[in-house]
Amino acid sequence: MPQLVDTHVHLDNAAFSPDRDAIIQRAAAAGVEAMIVPAVDFDSWGRIRAIADRHRNVHPAYGLHPMFVANHAPEHVDALSSWLDDHRAVAVGEIGLDFHLETLDRERQRLYFSRQLELARERRLPVIVHARGALEEVSLALRRSGACGGVVHSFSGSEQQARRLWDIGFHLGIGGPLTYPRAQRLRRIVAGMPIEFLLLESDAPDQPDAAHRGERNEPAHVAQVLRCVASLRGETEAEVAHATSVNARRLFHLDAPAPQQRTKPATRS
Repeated sequence: MPQLVDTHVHLDNAAFSPDRDAIIQRAAAAGVEAMIVPAVDFDSWGRIRAIADRHRNVHPAYGLHPMFVANHAPEHVDALSSWLDDHRAVAVGEIGLDFHLETLDRERQRLYFSRQLELARERRLPVIVHARGALEEVSLALRRSGACGGVVHSFSGSEQQARRLWDIGFHLGIGGPLTYPRAQRLRRIVAGMPIEFLLLESDAPDQPDAAHRGERNEPAHVAQVLRCVASLRGETEAEVAHATSVNARRLFHLDAPAPQQRTKPATRS
């Protein structure tokens, strides 16, 4: 069975509360050997840490998501700095910009994005980036930031935008949207892109693949994404699984020994 890494799954989401352990077991049965769980706001950090403490194949990332900008406060960035010092993380995320929703304050998004890029650079951590409706600005920010690599999750841009990301060493996170026949541009990009910049993801509980349309998504369904990628590229599932898992393990340092860190709770200001 191909061994996979789901590089983006929100296991702490309330949609998984009734059967989270069973979901993690189903993922393992489907060949998902590791999962990256990015945060969305201050309150999510403790939940993610608890899940990662319970399951060795769950790897946490901590950050402040742009879609939740109304929940963030400037002191949360200081809290994130302390949290990253005191808790193991494989990345800073989910961070970025979302200009698709006009109700989200863009200037506040830019402020949090910039400050979190600085934290990631200082700690030499990769970033997990959300860039809906804002890919050009996000790409420029990443280029200027000196970030230590990362992934633009749920990539949906053009081939030219993809190339600009590869040029600065960034990966594309590819999930369920690829499996829909209407995603012709994305399919062309995935079919011809350098595989060393490709990562697989579920984004569960959101963005289910075509075979599970309208259902709650879960990390086991990454196998459907794998199947689609392999078909588009004319490669075996085993080849794609191996390459993308190597990419994920290298980017997020999944095989590195866990650092010795003191643990203390994040504090509210």
